[in-house]
Amino acid sequence: MPLNRRDFVARSAATAAGAALAGSAGLAAASPAAAAGPEEARAKGRNKRQSFTVMGTTDLHGRVLNWDYFTDAVYADKAHNEVGLAKISTLAKQVREEKGWDRTLLIDAGDTIQGTQLTYYYARVEPIATEADTAPEHPMALAMNTMEYTAAALGNHEFNYGIDTLRAFEEQLDFPLLGANALNARNDKPAFPPYVIRKLKLGNGPALKVGILGLTNPGIAIWDKANVAGKMTFPGIVETAKVWVPRLKAAGADVVVVACHSGIDEATSYGDQLPWAENASGALAEQVPGIDAILVGHAHKEIPQRLIANKETGKAVVLSEPLCWGQRLTCFDFEVELDKGVWKVVSLSARVLNSNTVPEDPEIVDLMTDQHRKVVEYVNQVIGTAAIELSIAEAPFRDTPIIDLIGRVQADVVRAALAGGQYAELPVLAQAAPFNRTAVIPAGQVKLRDAAGLYIYENTLEARVLTGAQIKDYLEYSAKYYAQVAPGAPIDRAALTNAQNTPDYNYDAVYGVSYDIDIAQPVGSRIVGLSFEGKPIDPQAQFVLAVNNYRANGGGNFPHVAAAQKLWANSDEIRNAMIGWVKEKGVIDPADFHTASWRLVRAGQPVF
Repeated sequence: MPLNRRDFVARSAATAAGAALAGSAGLAAASPAAAAGPEEARAKGRNKRQSFTVMGTTDLHGRVLNWDYFTDAVYADKAHNEVGLAKISTLAKQVREEKGWDRTLLIDAGDTIQGTQLTYYYARVEPIATEADTAPEHPMALAMNTMEYTAAALGNHEFNYGIDTLRAFEEQLDFPLLGANALNARNDKPAFPPYVIRKLKLGNGPALKVGILGLTNPGIAIWDKANVAGKMTFPGIVETAKVWVPRLKAAGADVVVVACHSGIDEATSYGDQLPWAENASGALAEQVPGIDAILVGHAHKEIPQRLIANKETGKAVVLSEPLCWGQRLTCFDFEVELDKGVWKVVSLSARVLNSNTVPEDPEIVDLMTDQHRKVVEYVNQVIGTAAIELSIAEAPFRDTPIIDLIGRVQADVVRAALAGGQYAELPVLAQAAPFNRTAVIPAGQVKLRDAAGLYIYENTLEARVLTGAQIKDYLEYSAKYYAQVAPGAPIDRAALTNAQNTPDYNYDAVYGVSYDIDIAQPVGSRIVGLSFEGKPIDPQAQFVLAVNNYRANGGGNFPHVAAAQKLWANSDEIRNAMIGWVKEKGVIDPADFHTASWRLVRAGQPVF
């Protein structure tokens, strides 16, 4: 019976683990030193110390080419970064040529198949989760297979399109997707391979066995609840590693590298809704003995090297996080030597290589020709017109039409869904956040990519019931986004927002009510003059809040909403609702939906 790719990868991993055990037994029985003469012994001594490199990427988010599908142009940012696997492939080939192809491994720490219109297209428009003989090849699978990845950990965004799409992607890979803490809900057994062991032949010694453990984020249980509830569970990173690192060692691993979709320094966005931390890579290094290196993911930060001492052994664990989207490539550079027939790590350091220093690999570019062309045509469909240009640039500082557009679309969809039912008479409000500070809808023709660039996540829409008092609490929590600034003090825009490490996507405005945010006041006492239809809001009154599924499931840890009564939910992305709304209206005119309903003040005086 022929093997499919998943079976092949799983059996290869098992075979590698078995071979590692057999190899260890063989080493224990043999005593080559006893038979070797002086000259041979000296030669073996010269060959004892060897080097190899484990390369790593993370949070690729669908970037293969150095291209921005939201602007339909080469990717550009102020720091002159460049993105994509085509760039990483060039860097990886350089490292492989320098170190030797048989002395390198390439791994990833997750968030691979969501984030661009390229990967959205192959999840929703021409989906890979179809009959096997008709399914297209996923662009990330095509590129990563060609680049000969060794393994990849699951990221939380792997689950955004549902388990069927994830399994279809896994089926196309020539390497394993690892997730020791992604468990089958029926039996608490791993739903994906927990680890893989790969052999490297170094010098004249026995093959060195590199164990790669994959760990994903417990927050999946909240963020993708609709896709995973009752199907998979995601226990803690540290707790799971304490089980599997000893098993890797028992399976013969000389070196243990963890690909961990979890940051180091960041707080937990879902509060105490789960008993496990969101960003646990530092704790993993401190609390689990036996780990040599950790490829860190999830936080979208650049950490070339971090050394954290394990509390039990005192040994320094080396951590590194390459910047997301293929902007950097981490290299863990190992030196090992044989000690009584066993490989020991004698030196380990990490560094990152910058993608903007090399050209794209033409092999990867050529592979993407047909898929790239299809997606470029798709995103350039004209869906309507705009009366004026709408920019999100000022959205963190004042109420802007482009954010109100999101709110209006969401409110319209929910009103239509509730029409004629028990809750049809309740007023509908909507939350919206400035996801993408570069989003612009141009005056004149509006293309699909313009709307998609405004709403860059695969969020879906829900309707929850909150009271007026709860809406105020919600806004007070959101207003922690701003630094406290005394009356008369100078305003530094660069320092005003993102207080308490609050990302832009966790700053919500609420469409349908009016209010001031007094930044002179402490967090929790900032919302002033909250009103609905010109009257102070009734704390007991009920409202329907149109809210994305990330927020409704507890993402950002906003108060009340996750526990609130759910009236309705939709499986279609909010992005598609926006595209459909523009197509139906034909013209985006702020006069139809925008009023300046909130502002920043200090002691009653407008800040801007």
